[in-house]
Amino acid sequence: MSAAYDLLVTDARLADGSPVALGIRDGRYAHVGATAPEGARAARTIDAGGGLVTESFVNGHMHLEKVHTLDRAGDGALAAYTSGNMGAALRSIVREASQVKRQYDRDWLEPNIRRALDAAVAHGVLHIQAFVDVDTTARLVGMEAVLAVREEYRDLLDLQVVAFPQDGLLRDPGAAELCEEALRMGADVVGGIPWIEMTDAEAQAHVSWACRLAAEQGRRVAMLVDDAGDPGLRTTQMLAESMLEHGLEGRGVACHARALATYPQPTLQRLMDLSQAAGLGFVSDPHTGPLHLPVREFLEDGIPVALGQDDIEDAYYPFGRHSMLEVAFLAAHTLRFLTGADQRLLLDMITTRAADVLGVPDHAIGEGNPANLCIHPDGRLRDVLTEHARPRWVIREGRVVAESETTTRLQR
Repeated sequence: MSAAYDLLVTDARLADGSPVALGIRDGRYAHVGATAPEGARAARTIDAGGGLVTESFVNGHMHLEKVHTLDRAGDGALAAYTSGNMGAALRSIVREASQVKRQYDRDWLEPNIRRALDAAVAHGVLHIQAFVDVDTTARLVGMEAVLAVREEYRDLLDLQVVAFPQDGLLRDPGAAELCEEALRMGADVVGGIPWIEMTDAEAQAHVSWACRLAAEQGRRVAMLVDDAGDPGLRTTQMLAESMLEHGLEGRGVACHARALATYPQPTLQRLMDLSQAAGLGFVSDPHTGPLHLPVREFLEDGIPVALGQDDIEDAYYPFGRHSMLEVAFLAAHTLRFLTGADQRLLLDMITTRAADVLGVPDHAIGEGNPANLCIHPDGRLRDVLTEHARPRWVIREGRVVAESETTTRLQR
């Protein structure tokens, strides 16, 4: 008897160029093979026309309540954050970008968040780690907005919400209590930004607080670490050490870690070894600053690294479409990931490796795994990266959640 599927995808290509047909039943891959089973039947069949199929995209770092706020913030913080070795990054966060948070109101925050999530679904970004500022300036307004919109999009994407004390804990008395309240409200992950504190001792206290809280509540921890180009910064090391101390192996994410680009090689190798022991994953956003994590060295050492969008049209980055293919295209140039093998790594850093960093299980295209995938208009990975166009179809747990068409007619 022929197999019956809810959805059958035919005439597709995997990233290595091999042909593939996908049979999906009850939201999972029931068949992954070069061709469909003989006589296969399906409620719906999609002819991919030779197009590439990939896992759906994963954005490991997104400041979601800040999206589309650049016009409110102005260029002051943007200039400070992106200049030179990012020495003015602290001032841009504490003084200038905080001005926007004083205006937070759900009436304008929620439409901005919906706009960013609509773009995510259209571009096949179905897993997002979203940092949301929780401090005595923003209080819980941004968190309330993100959690409300998350409910609206629950059937479209997976949103891990990070309670993020953007202005510090010791610098901002009361932020710790607000973060704990945000977790009670429904935030998923304990956040941190220890390098923003005024002393190393305070940075260590910041890290210890977050890891202790995560361990007590059985949660993951995600932090922005070493975000300025100062080799004296050691908050990535603090995070890895504290994860080991609190039994959080494999449950932590370090975002940015830009200062690591300035470390001497022996110091960098020691930190990579420590990160391996802690099971610490990394997210790099090389397009949003002049410095970035030494991504190639980390990958060669077997450390999981993802790429992140980071910002969309806010005080730290003026562009962005919530397209991880666009992020990968920019990273190809910034990181000099240009060969065919490098292009495969770029794809992995926005799909399977990124899923590993966020603790998203079974994300690869494989029988029995959840059917979260994108079908692209081009059949070669190089062309998909070059065009970084919207996928032709985006599928979440076996259901088509977005379809896009682009047609151009030349007039001669």
